[in-house]
Amino acid sequence: MSEALGQGRLIGRKPVGVVDIGSNSVRLVIYEGHSRSLTVLFNEKILSGLGKGLAQTNRLDQSAVDSALAALRRFRRIADQARIGDLYPLATAASREATNGPEFLEAAEEAIGRPIAILSGADEARYAAEGVMSGFHQPNGIVGDLGGGSLELVRVQGDELSGGLTMPLGGLRLQDLANGDLKAAQAIADSHFQSCSLVGSADDKPFFAVGGTWRNLAKLHMQQSSYPLHVMHGYTMPAAKLEKFLDSVVKGDPEKLSGIEAVSKSRRSLLAFGAITLKSVLKYLKPSEIVVSALGVREGYLHSLLSAEERAKDPLIEAARELAILRSRSPDHAEELVAWTARTFEALGVEETEEEKRLRTAACLLADIGWRAHPDYRGLQALSIIAHAAFPAIDHRGRAYLGLTNYFRHEGTFAQAQLPDLETLVEPRLLERARMLGSLFRVTYLMTASMPGILDRFRWAQDPRGGFTLILPRDLEGLIGARPEGRLEQFAKIVGQPLRMEAR
Repeated sequence: MSEALGQGRLIGRKPVGVVDIGSNSVRLVIYEGHSRSLTVLFNEKILSGLGKGLAQTNRLDQSAVDSALAALRRFRRIADQARIGDLYPLATAASREATNGPEFLEAAEEAIGRPIAILSGADEARYAAEGVMSGFHQPNGIVGDLGGGSLELVRVQGDELSGGLTMPLGGLRLQDLANGDLKAAQAIADSHFQSCSLVGSADDKPFFAVGGTWRNLAKLHMQQSSYPLHVMHGYTMPAAKLEKFLDSVVKGDPEKLSGIEAVSKSRRSLLAFGAITLKSVLKYLKPSEIVVSALGVREGYLHSLLSAEERAKDPLIEAARELAILRSRSPDHAEELVAWTARTFEALGVEETEEEKRLRTAACLLADIGWRAHPDYRGLQALSIIAHAAFPAIDHRGRAYLGLTNYFRHEGTFAQAQLPDLETLVEPRLLERARMLGSLFRVTYLMTASMPGILDRFRWAQDPRGGFTLILPRDLEGLIGARPEGRLEQFAKIVGQPLRMEAR
């Protein structure tokens, strides 16, 4: 039987996978290919609880071992079925610290069919930080990876790492060390942070929270805040307003917490211990905010294997470019749109910060991904796809900006009362940029029919009558008409100067 990839897959990508054998879960993640912007093809975890009871017995529980080995045998078969190229099994705290760890790892290698890399605490810290580097644009702060057995901390600034350390404060480990007593757990966490070399090092910088327990705390916070964008990666919680929320999680019955339905039942028992550790983070590291990272050790490990050239690419732009290949009528037209909007903004005197240029580039690449939808719903569908896409290296205000730009491009309505809730995430200046760029798209697509080859021939000229004239070459004069001229008038109102079009 011949094999052909669906057109929703990027041609030439060979799937790559990581198996993460952690203290709480065993997980397989298969990515579409090994690239700067990873896209998940398959993701499954089993909460085996290898680290449960380890603090008292120094051994892996046999039922947990059996569960983990069964998961690994299944993952081996799934990896074969996915036609995977490279598969990287990694083992963390519980496997390396238990007295029966070597015995388990031998059986685990047989189950998965490949050698397992045993990560030290320093390795875990480094790869968690590399995961944040792969998922954020020029991050600058402290990365904390909370697993079942340990907490790894490391400084990150751009592509530089320093100060990595490990503490035995993973959810399962802390629960065992404190015998389930929450007050004792807080005292244990505080004692480790008091002597930590990173005390005060996050002053006015973000703390990037990695790990399932912290992600679920963020889910709960998101529910209680009625937050309009249900995307974990990049979700930000201001440190100054977080103490009360964490206290409620520590002191309350998890089953009675408001919004608890957003958290899976298997994760609820460790929420309080994750909250305790985060309280110590706030008290001793003093970050400005907590930023959730959905990317961690697995993505960081793959990031570390990339070439310098690949690592230097902007993952947001790469992800937007890939989506343009998969969903737009012409990826070449999308690339032309980047240059065309830059020329337009420069000619009309629209100033941009470097971040605004970066977001405009992504918006251009994504401008035509909604064309297959019904005309009545293109704006909302494109908004939803973009705002909820698995994009790295973009915060939530950036997601809202990209989604709203596409919404405006299709809907053509800029009335405040009709905007989706996401507009609350965008400050007035960026919201105005979304309107401006969406309005320019509305002019452009009527002139090009979404096909490449003519945008490079358009130019702006200052008009002696005031404002600017869009000049088309004579052979393209037939493109001028009432509809594009009407849309140019809308664009002119937004930029605040007279605009015309003519052929010369």
